Amino acid sequence: MDADRPDVLLTGLLFYDLVLTGLGKPPTPGEEIWTGGMGCGPGGIANLAVAASRFGLGTSLATVFGDDFYGAYCRDVLRGQEGVDLSLSRTADGWPTPVTVSVAYGHDRALLTHGQEPPYSQDALMGDPPDARTALVHLEAEPREWLAKAAANGTRIYADVGWDPTQEWSAALLEQLALCHAFLPNETEAMAYTRTDSAVAALGALSELVPVAVVTRGGDGALAVDQITGEYAEVPALDTDVLDATGAGDVFGASFVAASLGGWPLAERLRFAVLAAGLSVRHHGGALAAPGWHGVARWWHSLTDPALRRAYGFLAERIPADPGPPPHHAPVTPPSPHTPAGRCGSGTGPH
Repeated sequence: MDADRPDVLLTGLLFYDLVLTGLGKPPTPGEEIWTGGMGCGPGGIANLAVAASRFGLGTSLATVFGDDFYGAYCRDVLRGQEGVDLSLSRTADGWPTPVTVSVAYGHDRALLTHGQEPPYSQDALMGDPPDARTALVHLEAEPREWLAKAAANGTRIYADVGWDPTQEWSAALLEQLALCHAFLPNETEAMAYTRTDSAVAALGALSELVPVAVVTRGGDGALAVDQITGEYAEVPALDTDVLDATGAGDVFGASFVAASLGGWPLAERLRFAVLAAGLSVRHHGGALAAPGWHGVARWWHSLTDPALRRAYGFLAERIPADPGPPPHHAPVTPPSPHTPAGRCGSGTGPH
């Protein structure tokens, strides 16, 4: 970490997430279903911020908080509990913090969100962006001015992209990859934007547009090409019980950046990101499910499978001597304004 230079620069929309788990099937109109678990915490761009910070990266976040209970709670968790730098963020008078209810069942979930367009744009929040080592960004159809400024400063841009509700998958969006060091879409997005019919073909097309191309495949793992080093890697996902998949892709991205800043070989970067994402789905929510070094260390030291011990043997030299305290997971109920954020109980259900 460099006190004068953030390791990771982030901007985007923040949500207050309420996650319900333990459903055998999705609800239908007129039906009441009692769930087996619940957790709450910051979501949206906070997923990336917490995941990066828990790996010891100096993380600077530019976002908007509402002047309501949800905004105050998320700010306290991010700054006070997780150590995220919020100097670029703002609190908006009279604007409600977006709230998402995530209903998780099986390996998927449905989302219900209430929110309004934030009163400050990403460009307004960023202004002239600070000189950061990396930036994790979510590409949108309309290019953001701050992105070009950050790239010109020498910041390495790691980009992701989301579902296109129009399902047009405009190839024009990929023109922004000229500013990026790495691109990490899932296979559905990668194939749609490149007009290909397999993850491998999509990876090949993307590798011509960006130095480091990664395609995530959920339960099938991930594959990547690094044109700078000439490496190719493909790794399987962990066999794990999924409680809530919310934010797993964000945890993958932040973990890949952490390993990249460490200068690790591509296969190690990919395995590390797959591991962190796999550990995150065992807990409620996105941001507070991020494992951090403590979660990775705990998994490694309890591992008995010989094949996994060999595949992840690099962790023996990567895990810090002091992996830090156990992370706070999503509480069932947020604290009152007079209770420190970290003193809430854990959610019900498996953790």
